[in-house]
Amino acid sequence: MAKILIIDDDRSVPKALQAALAKAGHEVEIATDAEEGLALAAKQDFEVVVADLQWKVAGTTRQEPKGLHLIAQLRSAKPQLPVILMTAHPATDTTIDATQRGAYDYLTKPGTHQEMQELVNTVRKAADSLQLVKPAPMGEATSAQHEIRGKSRAIQTVFKEIGRVAARPVTVLIRGETGTGKEQVARALHAHSDRKREPFIIVNCAAIPESLLESELFGHEQGAFTGATAQRVGRFEQADRGTIFLDEIGDMSVSTQAKLLRVLQERTIQRVGGKEGFQVDVRVISATHRNLESAVEEKTFRQDLYYRLNDAVIRLPQLRERKEDIPELANFFVQRHAAELGAVGSTIDPEAMQHLQRQPWPGNVRELKNVVRKALLLARGQRIDLGMVRKMLDETRVFRRVPALTGPTPFVADEPVATYVSELLDSAECGEREGVATAVTEWTEREIYGQAIRLADGDQTKAAKWLGVSRATMREKLSKYNLRRAKEGTRKEHIV
Repeated sequence: MAKILIIDDDRSVPKALQAALAKAGHEVEIATDAEEGLALAAKQDFEVVVADLQWKVAGTTRQEPKGLHLIAQLRSAKPQLPVILMTAHPATDTTIDATQRGAYDYLTKPGTHQEMQELVNTVRKAADSLQLVKPAPMGEATSAQHEIRGKSRAIQTVFKEIGRVAARPVTVLIRGETGTGKEQVARALHAHSDRKREPFIIVNCAAIPESLLESELFGHEQGAFTGATAQRVGRFEQADRGTIFLDEIGDMSVSTQAKLLRVLQERTIQRVGGKEGFQVDVRVISATHRNLESAVEEKTFRQDLYYRLNDAVIRLPQLRERKEDIPELANFFVQRHAAELGAVGSTIDPEAMQHLQRQPWPGNVRELKNVVRKALLLARGQRIDLGMVRKMLDETRVFRRVPALTGPTPFVADEPVATYVSELLDSAECGEREGVATAVTEWTEREIYGQAIRLADGDQTKAAKWLGVSRATMREKLSKYNLRRAKEGTRKEHIV
């Protein structure tokens, strides 16, 4: 049994919650005013506080997030007191903000039996553990302008993780399928950290040829190698006092991994061709869609670097795991891109939106964004109807299913080629990415050789014959892309 305080100016929810908590054996008191709640908390020893985030402003229809101020006041007096915030309308920035300020959890106000039971269970866990996340310094952080949208449980978990680790001096490894929004999470981590006013530098390890990656990361001196006609400042040096995001770090060669490990251990970099090192203060966030544990076992990824990179891990859900977020995401993309595409006034018909929600989205959020952009071009300011959506899905997925070179079963690519190319070119146009041709070529080769060796059950001779290449070329590509044979009984798994 725990002693619980509920602070909420809406009488209906507290009464229902009080009954549910009392049924579970807890002693519960209710305060319908913030000041009353603070006074009760000061006088009595409560083990958990459950507070509403939004409070009505007297004499108006407006609401303000008093719950965030309550956290600060409650915890300034009793730092170990778990505070659980409730809200009827979860939002990205408030979820992150609440978690940063030290909220034990941030949940949707219970409207169903399942949600009520979740809240009761969370109260029990809070009372049992009394282990709070320390509040992170807030400074003058502004909202991150990122594309992480949604109110699903899956994405709310991601928001909470961002809030817990954003302002802490730890490395973060972001994991998830291609197109799930790993870069956007990295941007949010930076925007909610104490480095937010410093540089945020992106390096796509898969898009830069291996021969140039070391120079790209650490810079080089004039004359360090053929073509080095001038000194170059590397990305780590550019990111000093800020954050560097190493995307697709699973594609980095073992030799470059060793140099990166030294930077993480010693906080010192040395330009290619340079004789002296110098210190940098850089927070490292990395991301991958690969299975790094398997890569460690196969000796293609250093175990010591793996542990250095994942002080904290954030796993992103696939879009098909949070289909309830698709309307919000789709409408956001309409609003964001309508003006630039000459489609101001466009909206999505309910029937078309339902069709979007029924799709499997193997390309995840990136694919959805691409489909909406294409539909906007077709709509030209008119409503986006079901026919337009179907047309754009067909065009986007023209490369989705490719006839197998042998046998009756087709194989499925990781994401649409058209979507991938479009997104890479968009990033290049904004100056955020280079080497688009190399990235697309390598991505395509990885798919072709990976699918072939899987369908051939690891028989390199057979796979090479299907592709019309020599066995030496087959071996070279399998080695280059760290491809391996799928385990028996897992023929549908991707080769990584």
